[in-house]
Amino acid sequence: MNKKNDLPQLEVHMIPCLEDNYGYLVHDPDSGFTASIDTPEVEPIMRALDEKGWQLTHILNTHHHYDHAGGNLELKEKTDCIIVGANKDADRIPGIDIQMGDGDTYLFGKHEMTILETPGHTSGHVTYYFADSGIAFVGDTLFALGCGRLFEGTPETMWESLQKLLALPEETLVYCAHEYTQSNADFAVTVEPDNGDLRTRKTEIEKLRARNKPTIPTTIGLEKRTNPFLRPDSENIRATVGLRDASDTEVFAEVRARKDRF
Repeated sequence: MNKKNDLPQLEVHMIPCLEDNYGYLVHDPDSGFTASIDTPEVEPIMRALDEKGWQLTHILNTHHHYDHAGGNLELKEKTDCIIVGANKDADRIPGIDIQMGDGDTYLFGKHEMTILETPGHTSGHVTYYFADSGIAFVGDTLFALGCGRLFEGTPETMWESLQKLLALPEETLVYCAHEYTQSNADFAVTVEPDNGDLRTRKTEIEKLRARNKPTIPTTIGLEKRTNPFLRPDSENIRATVGLRDASDTEVFAEVRARKDRF
């Protein structure tokens, strides 16, 4: 139970979709509300709802890409659910009903959900943060040991978005949308080879993936210690990329550019 308000904790159910996507169902046992975080693939989502005995009431879209919003209309037709998305991206979110912006809140049952605008991967990307349950659905902004490609944003934009996520409590559980962690780890050690926490984590990730186990969720605290995209102040990274006296944004941009070429 939540110590602050004794609300039943939200339940999160992970759904492997497509080649490397994760969909998530978020269920409030008190109200019966159930949200699909994005809609990468309809059939696995419907199957999971059936297995859990849950009725889909909401879709929470992080951004407009097809592997995140492509199932919106079919799921809405099947379930009559409410689709929530960014007001800045309303024209690209199929079937959107509720448009929200940075800092807006929404009551999911009795659980307050906060919208954080986190552009960079796309211009209208948002994160859904449930403070009372300590969970954040970050889409393609932040990955375990990685961050999204800058398709519609600049390094400055993405670094500002990542700083919003860095400000969340360290114990916050982070649910990202892809299983990219092993390849991200392979890259991370090339830019911060002296990070012992990173090397330990890389070994743990390899063991998980060898058994086809997910590496998600992660936590803000773990990412702070090991994710090179959140560590532009690291002297080891700055030395490796040859930017000892650069700004954090410049270091972040160089790390992102190196990952693009990796």
